[in-house]
Amino acid sequence: MNKLAPYLNRLALALPMLALLLVTSSCSRYNANGGLATWGYVLLALDILAMIDVFRQPWSIGKKLMWAVIIFIFPLAGLIIYYLFAGRGKA
Repeated sequence: MNKLAPYLNRLALALPMLALLLVTSSCSRYNANGGLATWGYVLLALDILAMIDVFRQPWSIGKKLMWAVIIFIFPLAGLIIYYLFAGRGKA
């Protein structure tokens, strides 16, 4: 059970944020008939992938939360900022 504890803590933090991301990133991306536009689905999928990538990084929880908030508040701009400036690939 001790081997699962770090993953459960991460999951407990990530799941509510992913649920909020799902709700907020799909807002105001609707067609005239009320259905979610195609680009809304694409943006939602990219946001979820970025959030998963953030929580898989070996960073401190503070840095993970900072990037999660940036992606959460600015869905499209946050994705661009994250993939440009997150520092992935540095040793």
